[in-house]
Amino acid sequence: MDIYEQKLQWKIALFVSALLISSASMSDTNILARQLANEERNKMTVWANALKQMSRAVASEVSGDDSFWLDIIKNNTTIPVIVTDEKGVITSVRNIKGDKDWHKNSAYFKEMQQNFKEKHEPIQIDISVIDTTANLNNNEIPMILAKQYVYYDDSSLLVQLKAYPYIQFVITALFLIVAYSMFSSARRAEQNKVWLGMAKETAHQLGTPLSSLVGWVEMLKMMDDDTGQAYMIGQEIDKDVVRLQLIAERFSKIGSEPKLVETDVAEEIRTTVDYVKRRASSKVTFKYDNAKAVYGNISPILFDWVIENLLKNALDAMDGKGEIRVNVVEENQNILIDVSDTGKGIPKSRFTTVFEPGFSTKKRGWGLGLSLSKRIIENYHSGKIFVANSSVEHGTTFKIIIPKQAKTK
Repeated sequence: MDIYEQKLQWKIALFVSALLISSASMSDTNILARQLANEERNKMTVWANALKQMSRAVASEVSGDDSFWLDIIKNNTTIPVIVTDEKGVITSVRNIKGDKDWHKNSAYFKEMQQNFKEKHEPIQIDISVIDTTANLNNNEIPMILAKQYVYYDDSSLLVQLKAYPYIQFVITALFLIVAYSMFSSARRAEQNKVWLGMAKETAHQLGTPLSSLVGWVEMLKMMDDDTGQAYMIGQEIDKDVVRLQLIAERFSKIGSEPKLVETDVAEEIRTTVDYVKRRASSKVTFKYDNAKAVYGNISPILFDWVIENLLKNALDAMDGKGEIRVNVVEENQNILIDVSDTGKGIPKSRFTTVFEPGFSTKKRGWGLGLSLSKRIIENYHSGKIFVANSSVEHGTTFKIIIPKQAKTK
């Protein structure tokens, strides 16, 4: 198992752990919320019974200590309540904003009553009321039984308790996202410093022996040799020295901000394709679909490196036989480059991993080619590079998108 598979498994494990913790928190909070909801139902039942007892006391005109029931009614300061008669007419409102003038906005409270009904079954109580249709005799007040209905909503405490786990989940998720982003930014900044230091050091280390080699090559060319072999060997070594100088220059560009110049991108790509083609197997077919100039601001040395990396990866993926197709087109203010092969392909789960430093499917190699290519295209050319499509055993297409006028940083 490579480091990237382990990294993916760790991410999945952390995500599952976060879900389990959140689920446990929500479950516990929901249990508490149900318990509190049952308590509020019991309180409203007692409150409704207090209304009933007060109505009986008024109807019987029996003097006594009704402070107990009155205290119960008054002490409800948290649960919103709407009381209606048996015909649905609102008779009182409590613990709702604007309840003192509820009769001035009866439509609003009627709608609220319906909302309460959808949440909780109303509590029915039988109370004694004055019979306004009866004749008054002997100064007695005729009373009859009537029904009232108590509609109620969750208290603010219960509403907050129900919302708490979701708020907690959102805050925790935001904290984790911000922390992960900060950690990733710090890690990327550290990696960038390592990249720059490594690139500068590589260019520096290559520079000294290259200077010496150039001198030795010139001496070899000037040696007296009737066969001319010394001169021929000097020329071949000179080609390798030039190549090493190009490599050193590439690393020096990575270690500093490159200068972008207006270049025929199509011709630059053609030169690189021809270079790789001369060194590839005769069983590999190269097709370059472009016949006109396409100009854009690039760093030719670094851009060539990207194309060369993609072409060499394509050759490795095809095991020495197949077809490589390169296409360059203009689209609005962008230049689009496709590099396709008929090789082994890349699983979809690896589309982004292939650009990570150290990732490689080859037994030999450091896995830095695509990582360097991504850095060159995105950091220095303000563009994008990605796997456009791929199918296992059917090939891969890498796409590069760069603006014609890339902004230097």
